[in-house]
Order: sequence, then structure tokens, then C-alpha cells
Amino acid sequence: MLTTRGLTKQIGGLCAVNSVDLSLGINEIVGLVGPNGAGKTTLLNMISGISVPTAGKITFCGDEITGLKAHQICKKGIAKTFQIAESFPGLTALECTMIGALFGNHRNISMGEAKAEAAKTLDFVSFPTEKRQTIIKNLNVVELKKVQLARALASKPKLLLLDELTTGLNPKESNEAVELIKKIRNEGISILIIEHVMSVIMGVSDRIVVLDHGDKIADGKPYEVVNDQRVIDTYLGDIDAF
Repeated sequence: MLTTRGLTKQIGGLCAVNSVDLSLGINEIVGLVGPNGAGKTTLLNMISGISVPTAGKITFCGDEITGLKAHQICKKGIAKTFQIAESFPGLTALECTMIGALFGNHRNISMGEAKAEAAKTLDFVSFPTEKRQTIIKNLNVVELKKVQLARALASKPKLLLLDELTTGLNPKESNEAVELIKKIRNEGISILIIEHVMSVIMGVSDRIVVLDHGDKIADGKPYEVVNDQRVIDTYLGDIDAF
């Protein structure tokens, strides 16, 4: 479904992502991990069109999307969430989700249809029904994350890019997030997820890709990656902790 070849991002004198080859199949969940500053978010930003690659090629469903604008890539079927869940602070949770349904794809639907789809998507992510009309700026962190996820899902993506979905969540909330990620995959949506909580990554990923200082240092099944000595030395530390 998705491939990158030699994907590179140079930021001043820093090579944030260095010639990364990545692939992701239909209905697959790939975890993307590595130390802070490894280039994970930069990689997702290039795939989603937020950042333009310095070099390399991105192909999605057989079409090259390298250098396309974010809204163009979204309409091709790639949606993204962000580390900091900020989104249209003056809109309600329902209105924010409607934006994904109205503008995130090539469909031409009415406001009524968008409202119905948004409500259904908020239910899917277990957003409290009584808070649908709450202004975004008055929501807590968990609720904000659910709204931005619902907005992304409302665009009907084939591929969902998740950037630290569980950051700021307690263990119970993280476990619920894991189940939600699996539920999304069951809807036929592929997922590329950045996450620092290894129990989450191990619990959902079919494969794990590890970045370090912009370089891809590992790519394989979860049990293979966590037992890779280079990954242990650069990122995981004491493997017995997992």
C-alpha cells in the first residue's frame, strides 16, 4: 500500500531522516519507534504532505505522492493525528469531526450527512455523547485525542498515521487505546503508529521499524526487533523490562 524509497529530509545542517526505505501492506499495523530526535515525526510529516522531502520517493496505492500538499494526500486516503491534540478551539467536538467528513475526501455530501457520519464516528472512538456539543478548548486531553482521531477517521482513510496517540494517558486509557487501534484495523484501515510505550507497540504491531538519528536500524517482527542488539543498545536498554 505504502512505500518510501531513499526518503530524506535535510533541515539546515541536520539530516533528520536519512534515505529511509519503508513499506506497509494492506490491513497492516507498523510501529515506528526510536529515541527522541530519531526522525519519526519528520517521516510521518513527509508521508502526509506536511513536510516536503529533500530527496526520495513516496508511493501510495500505486501512485507517487512525493511533494503533494497535505490536503491532496488526505483526499487520496492518508489521514494523520498529531502529538499535541489541538484542533479548531472554537468549534464543538461534533463540528470538528464534521470537517473530516466534509473536506477530507472527494465525496460531495450534505451538512446533514456529515453531521450523521461525525456522530457515528465519535461513537466509534467512544467519545462521550453528552460532550458532542462541547467547545474543543473545554475538553480534557483524552477527549481531545478522541476528537482528532474521529476527525481523521471521518475522512474515510485507507491509511492512518498516528503520532503518539497514548501520550498523556494512564495505563487504563492506554489499554483502551490499544483495543481501539485494533478495532480500526478491523475496519480495513492500515496504520503506521509512532509510540514510546513499548507495551502498546508490542501489543498492536505486525512489524516494528526503528529509527536512530534519521537512519533505519531495524525492521521486522516485534520479537525480532526487541531482541536486536543494536536496538537494545540505542533505544530499549534492559530488554528484561519488556
